[in-house]
Amino acid sequence: MDNATIFHASASDLQTVHDIVTQTISEIYPHYYPSGAVAFFLSHHNTDAIAEDIAAGCVYLLNDADGKAVGTVTLNDNEINRLFVLPTAQGCGYGKRLLDFSEQEIFREYEKITLSASFSAKPIYLKRGYQAVDFGKIPTENGDFLCFDTMEKTKSGGTL
Repeated sequence: MDNATIFHASASDLQTVHDIVTQTISEIYPHYYPSGAVAFFLSHHNTDAIAEDIAAGCVYLLNDADGKAVGTVTLNDNEINRLFVLPTAQGCGYGKRLLDFSEQEIFREYEKITLSASFSAKPIYLKRGYQAVDFGKIPTENGDFLCFDTMEKTKSGGTL
């Protein structure tokens, strides 16, 4: 993990980013969400949305020491979006590396970070000092709901 590198994704990385996102959602999210919510996540993180963010220069990839892309994150102003690590690479510190990078980048310009936390990621963010400030519930297909927390962390680490 020490030789992992983070870099801006380019248009030629679109399929790689999309593959990381869809593989992670498809393998991890069914353990936490009903099928309608999983389908919503997959459609929300489509290639058009990713391509738009790549064109805006806010998508990053993380390559492991062998040069294989294993994670991605999107930074929109002070918001962390689309932070995913391939299921086969989870537990190796790549998510921490992406989150450390994201926080450093955002805190250069902003006093507060915002993100939407899935059920599977919420405990990680809580350990990192994020606080839930709102709860969202989006109706999806099959009468299912996608539930998430909006979380924030301040630069000072103090109470929001």
